[in-house]
Amino acid sequence: MTGRLARACTALLATGALALSAGTASAHAHSAPAHHVVAYYQTQYSNGSYVSPLPLKGTATDIELAAFHLNAGSGITLNDDPPSAATYTQMWRDLAALQKSGSKVEAMLGGAAQGSYADLHNDFNTYYPQLRDTLRTYHLNGVDLDIEETFSLADTEHLIKQLRTDFGSDFVITLAPVASDLSGGSSFSGGFDYSQLEHAMGSRISWYNAQFYCGWGDLSDTSAYDAVVQNGFSPSRVVAGTVTNAANCDGYVDPGTLSSTLGSLVGEYPGFAGVAGWEYFNAVPVNGTGPASWYAAAKQDMG
Repeated sequence: MTGRLARACTALLATGALALSAGTASAHAHSAPAHHVVAYYQTQYSNGSYVSPLPLKGTATDIELAAFHLNAGSGITLNDDPPSAATYTQMWRDLAALQKSGSKVEAMLGGAAQGSYADLHNDFNTYYPQLRDTLRTYHLNGVDLDIEETFSLADTEHLIKQLRTDFGSDFVITLAPVASDLSGGSSFSGGFDYSQLEHAMGSRISWYNAQFYCGWGDLSDTSAYDAVVQNGFSPSRVVAGTVTNAANCDGYVDPGTLSSTLGSLVGEYPGFAGVAGWEYFNAVPVNGTGPASWYAAAKQDMG
């Protein structure tokens, strides 16, 4: 998809206003860790074997359970099955144990499979209650809005406002735009200007899990992240997302290079929000025996 032209230099004058908005947003009642370590968990079974999230205990601050879908004419699903399916019984037990240990578990809505946000646009009163009731039934700590289809700024604001009304200030509400949407070079994640969203709704949004991969940026150095900050987003609001394995998408960064980039980001931005890894099951081990070691290494890289 063709990206928008880069913003004119005069648009950077809005930086101060956005930074002020971000400062207001940080006043949410829920406390934030020094650096988020976000693990995306979509593959619950690999080659027929269950992939337990329990090794993430003590490492992941947030686990994004993916991917929930709203389906026209039927109920909500987690990947291809209802959340209540027996195949998820052990997963729910393990996630509850992680919550007791201090990790938060959020539902990722949407992603590459389109339709969820179209359903919300077309019939909010039918499809939003399915999302709301699922979040309540499974005691999820928040929701990650991964919008990869057309969904207007007004639609997005409406959804965020309703979630905040229903779940309160402690509930985590994140969005997962591609990184170039935040730097002003594209409008892929919904089709609207995320600077406008941050200005209007920053106090209701917990943070952004920005996708620095699949051609929308990378973490081989700090330049793509710097561009987001230069466009007015506070580094305390933007988690740097990357792929954990070259098989997952373009933009994979080897552990040594990623370590250098994360160290530089922490040094450059004392309030740096943290790192996210897509995805957990096949994360390349780093000084460890399993995928959780990728996240442990990233946590260590941030100090």
